[in-house]
Amino acid sequence: MKKILLAVFSAGMFTVANAQIKDTLAIEKPKETKVKTDWKKIDLSNRANDHFMIQFGYDGWTNAPDSANPGGFSRHFNFYFMLDKPFKSNPRYSVGLGLGFASSNIFFKDTYIDIKSTTATTLPFKNVASADHFKRYKLTTTWVEAPLEFRYASNPVTPDKGWKAAIGFKFGLMLKAYTKGKDLLNSTGSSIYGKGYTLKEYDKKFFNTSRVAATARVGVGNFSIDGSYSLTGLVKSASGSTVNPYSIGLTISGL
Repeated sequence: MKKILLAVFSAGMFTVANAQIKDTLAIEKPKETKVKTDWKKIDLSNRANDHFMIQFGYDGWTNAPDSANPGGFSRHFNFYFMLDKPFKSNPRYSVGLGLGFASSNIFFKDTYIDIKSTTATTLPFKNVASADHFKRYKLTTTWVEAPLEFRYASNPVTPDKGWKAAIGFKFGLMLKAYTKGKDLLNSTGSSIYGKGYTLKEYDKKFFNTSRVAATARVGVGNFSIDGSYSLTGLVKSASGSTVNPYSIGLTISGL
């Protein structure tokens, strides 16, 4: 009988203790109070947020003339020096503006572009596969550009350690336009003057010498994927197809 009473007493004590534990756990924990960051008290004047940008990647044309025959890896190389102005109320957002240099190289196969023509009214693209032609041939345009960006950085104190994105525009003035051919071949494919032979021809008369392009980029830290699309045509409207250049590439940024 004593054993039975002892067992009942033990079971009762266990039940009471278990109930007390559950009641203790059921007590609501006090809510944590979130402290709002006062960005006005944080000095962000020396933060690294893309004060320089180097860009490299692929270039292409929309609305290219049917007579053009692109071939090879067309590419661009750009670099810009930028000022970054964060919003006082929320420095995750900022405005970037700057100045820099851009170049575009569009390669062609079995093509000659007569940019120095004094008789043609439209930019002449000539197929020269069955005549003398260059093994490597490109059209290069160089620009001085002023980019303007609306920026976002997930980590406003150290933007080079978080996600970042930007959209904007860049405004450019053409410095040069020229064609460059290397290693002139005859119709049978034999080199005429040797591999070291190079010919450059300069002229801007067929081209619009100012442009506006829409830009965007997104990335992490100092590396971003960028893209741009020219809203103005490369070739003058009276000189042939409008031709809207576009680019996709990599941005390396910092400082």
